[in-house]
Amino acid sequence: MFNSTAGWRLGTLVLLLALTATVPLGVGTESRALKHKALLQPTNLDVAAAAGIREAYGRVPLSFESNSGQTDSQAEFIARGAGFALFLSQGSAVLVLRAGGRHDKELERETVLRIDHIGGSGEPQVIAQQELPGKVNYFIGNDPGSWRTNIATYARVKYRDVYPGVDLVYYGNDGQLEYDFVVAPGADPASIGLGFAGANDTQVDAAGDLVLHAGGGDARLRRPVLYQEANGVREAIAGGYVLYDDRHVGFAVGAYDPARPLVIDPVLVYSTYLGGSGFDEGLGIAVDPSGHAYVTGVTTSANFPTVNAFQPTFGGGGGDAFVTKLSPDGAALVYSTYLGGGGTDGGLGIAVDPAGHAFVTGVTQSANFPTVNAFQPTFGSGFVHAFVTKLSADGAALVYSTYLGGSVIDRGFGIAVDPAGHAFVTGVTKSANFPTVNAFQPTRGGDFDAFVTKLSADGAALVYSTYLGGGVFDEGLGIAVDPAGHAFVTGVTESANFPTVNAYQPTLGGGGDAFVTKLSADGAALVYSTYLGGGSTDEGLGIAADPAGHAYVTGFTASANFPTVNAFQPTRGGDFDAFVTKVSADGAALVYSTYLGGGLFDEGFGIAADPAGHAYVTGFTASANFPTVNALQLTFGCCGDAFVTKLSADGAALVYSTYLGGGSGSGIAVDIAGDAFVTGTISAANFPTTAGAFDTTFNGVFDAFVAKISRQ
Repeated sequence: MFNSTAGWRLGTLVLLLALTATVPLGVGTESRALKHKALLQPTNLDVAAAAGIREAYGRVPLSFESNSGQTDSQAEFIARGAGFALFLSQGSAVLVLRAGGRHDKELERETVLRIDHIGGSGEPQVIAQQELPGKVNYFIGNDPGSWRTNIATYARVKYRDVYPGVDLVYYGNDGQLEYDFVVAPGADPASIGLGFAGANDTQVDAAGDLVLHAGGGDARLRRPVLYQEANGVREAIAGGYVLYDDRHVGFAVGAYDPARPLVIDPVLVYSTYLGGSGFDEGLGIAVDPSGHAYVTGVTTSANFPTVNAFQPTFGGGGGDAFVTKLSPDGAALVYSTYLGGGGTDGGLGIAVDPAGHAFVTGVTQSANFPTVNAFQPTFGSGFVHAFVTKLSADGAALVYSTYLGGSVIDRGFGIAVDPAGHAFVTGVTKSANFPTVNAFQPTRGGDFDAFVTKLSADGAALVYSTYLGGGVFDEGLGIAVDPAGHAFVTGVTESANFPTVNAYQPTLGGGGDAFVTKLSADGAALVYSTYLGGGSTDEGLGIAADPAGHAYVTGFTASANFPTVNAFQPTRGGDFDAFVTKVSADGAALVYSTYLGGGLFDEGFGIAADPAGHAYVTGFTASANFPTVNALQLTFGCCGDAFVTKLSADGAALVYSTYLGGGSGSGIAVDIAGDAFVTGTISAANFPTTAGAFDTTFNGVFDAFVAKISRQ
């Protein structure tokens, strides 16, 4: 949860602690890995007051001001928020907490707690980190000589060697002021000692919580939870508070393996709105090796933000696709462009190659959709067609852009790209003359079929293109590709004669099943193809593949007998659950398969996998009891939330799982560091955005969002 290099050496021990911003505070939060939350909890607090405090709590600024003479000279940095002020000096931190009437000063009470570093270095180096773009000005009184202007603000403050081999880092996270002790290899966590001046009494209660009794109310620091990971499975480590006397508190840490890194909570690296005054929806996301996020979706906003755009103005109709590239820190747009013509257009899937070219697929009703170097340059006679577009690395031009379809209805839902620059596309077609080349299945099987198409690197030809379906309804919704050029496809089928080969489940389970199909590199044969479902409705909505050839699938199921193996959650939680399934490389077995959901409706839309075999899933949940672990957001919103979940490599446990604002998560990608990038749609002004993000303000009816979640 910090950027300290020392904090990521093997064997580094991290004690993560936090202070809430408002007192008294009746908002609970669970303990985390090597982390506790200092919950300042009153004994009596009515519901209305608690709601008001929660609102204020959510507005804590994530910045620290350098002291340029605006406060006592002993303080080097200041953080302020609703109900609190924090002053950081070399040897201590002073937390001033206020509670009571906002407008009635006679009812307001103030609690001052000083946190001293007992036994620590008297003069640790205090370093500001991650300067923010915002500045602070103080224009107090009528003497300009007393004014203080252009004061720098920072995301975090680090005390170097506050104890031997121990750093202390203060920062803001999700409405709370937090501080981490970073204990380097060979250093002793027992050297850490905290003194709490201003507390009348200090106790460790039966639950292991540290309770500070002060005049204005009790401050409660939750019992620290310590653990490490082994093969993706959480392993608890003994530890807790040690109370040396009424003013002196330390930590006891049990034995831990210095050869393994410790598990760190997920942290929101950045989170931003993305949209204009109309309807904006983020539907697909990809990430390049440098950490740039690429997003596509649909917008009806004539003022959608554009930068260095191939198409800077709205095309018209019911909406345009958009393609946006964000800087690695989420603070700026590298480029952002509309992509569409005079009809309705939408981007549904996106991929990126190592050179930074974005590949987009979706749907268009525009006869003047922009085409360049196209395999199929004209719209034809259909109602709606798929498109495939490759953008230049700077977003200012199209490398190629082509329609893809026949004479009726065709939609592109998913896209992947191999290292040679070939685009692989899947979707659905009702066209009997959908273009096929070197096809496993050259003719349409039913009313609607899935399709799988591989385009040449220049977009001017099809390497192969095939129908994939049986006699009823089949739809390809997600696609991935492995280094050997095999395409992995998932979707939904209602066909009892959907083509199956080397199948884990060779027969249709119910009215509609998910399917998982792996095609040969030349597209002329199926390596395997299997149904995946139970007795009711099941749909595969997203798929990923790892270098070993395993397929990872997510979607939703209404089946009480959906196949589960080595499952974190072996039984269905509600009417509809998300599912996560890992298929063996030969397709004949499930490595694991699990439900993922609470008591109502849950749906997995996007999935990604890292080289270590962890699956990352995003989607939508309407369940107040959706499973959460090490969560950024512990509580459910009013109507429905996005979720982001990381599973252990064996699928038996959650590494983290969190709600994320309102709305829905549609797409997810993961970088080589294991950071997750998520996009989706939000309809609320209280989505958790981060300081310094490109856009922290809700813009219209619906906005897209982009968030980066890290374990660092």
